[in-house]
Amino acid sequence: MQYNVLDFGAKGDGIQNDAPAIQAAIDACTAAGGGQVVLEGGHTYYSSSIILKSNVDLHLEQGSLLKAHADITTYFHPNGAEAGNAAVSGAAAVDRPVTLKPSYAFLYAKDADNFSITGQGAIDGNVYAFMKRVSPYYFNGDFYPRPTMCYVEHCNHISFTGITMQNSPFWTLHPAGCDDVLIQGIRVLNPLDCTNSDGIDPDHSSNVRIIGCHVTCADDCICLKSSAGNMEYGPCRNIIISGCTLTSTSAALKIGTEGTGDFENVIVDNCIVTGTNRGISIQIRDGGNVRNVSFSNIIIETRRFADCWWGTAEPIVITTHSRNEGVPSGHISNIRFYNITCDGENGVFLSGADGNHIEDVLFENVRVTLRKTSKWERGLYDLRPGFGQGIEKMVSPGFLMRRADKVTLRNCSVSFAGEDVSDFGEAVRCHECTGVALEGFQGKAAREGFEDVIV
Repeated sequence: MQYNVLDFGAKGDGIQNDAPAIQAAIDACTAAGGGQVVLEGGHTYYSSSIILKSNVDLHLEQGSLLKAHADITTYFHPNGAEAGNAAVSGAAAVDRPVTLKPSYAFLYAKDADNFSITGQGAIDGNVYAFMKRVSPYYFNGDFYPRPTMCYVEHCNHISFTGITMQNSPFWTLHPAGCDDVLIQGIRVLNPLDCTNSDGIDPDHSSNVRIIGCHVTCADDCICLKSSAGNMEYGPCRNIIISGCTLTSTSAALKIGTEGTGDFENVIVDNCIVTGTNRGISIQIRDGGNVRNVSFSNIIIETRRFADCWWGTAEPIVITTHSRNEGVPSGHISNIRFYNITCDGENGVFLSGADGNHIEDVLFENVRVTLRKTSKWERGLYDLRPGFGQGIEKMVSPGFLMRRADKVTLRNCSVSFAGEDVSDFGEAVRCHECTGVALEGFQGKAAREGFEDVIV
């Protein structure tokens, strides 16, 4: 059965707060056992927070726009408003505290199973109501965390298909502690200079499929998390990401940095990453471990951005370093890369910690080309955040590996392009590594005075 929000008093004029009418339609739908709540096309529904319920399909018709209210006092507080009062300065590079549960949510659900958000309409987070320009390179807000566009907690068998989610002032789609999540064919269109506007962030969630999505955003496009605020739930596991096109000012595909719990059984394939500060990033700073992860058939193009954003154009980066002194970071093992093409301003980077080496990594048919394409300084490696970690300056090889054991490069290649190779060095350089194997490797140093391979 369908429930048209206009029949419940919504105006759809972009002026009236339509939240009470939309919520009434959702409540009536779930009370009747389920159905579809329809936002007709041709209308802008200006709305405060909405609570999603079990067995309800919130359907946005083509040409409909659900726009978030500009007044933060009208938002739902999943974790209490007090958590959102901490001011923050700087951009994505600020070493912020680990995020707990969101303080504000535009769309929210908890313990609601079998719901969906569908259609060809759009949800707009009204980003500039909560952000202001503080630098030529980014917008930021007066409080952190700002409203999450869609935060759903402990919900099972849920779907997000077809919709456009745009202009989010904070994380866009954040399923936490959820099982059986389908995210298919959605678009996330956020400004590339508004901080913290992650695209899709599965957190302590399992059996998640992210299929055929297009994401452009500042910070991370798709980021798997195990946040401290949701530690009552299990690991982030059994994740498939496939057929996505991604552009980010930070990382396109990321595991971490919120990693208090484990990550396991992740498959990423058939994706294209362009115009991005980092391609693939496994970035562990807390106690969670990463194991059984495979990336295949991916094209990555990276470029440098301002240093207020994490990353220095690494196409692939795997790091484990402690966020806080005396609290060891987790272990990373059994990571696989197959048929990856990397073209950008930096090389592949692996960096383990003393007594906690990265272990068992395979690169097969990985092609790395380094070339200058931006105005920004090169020859840098970014280890933020972390205790005693920052940006390190060193000449960039095609593969730089430190404290990584049992790493195999099979049928891989490195090349250097363009006239200016002054910040590039060896094809492969290793420090404090054991069991490194090069099988069928092709690559020469960028210039005279450097060895081709240092193992």
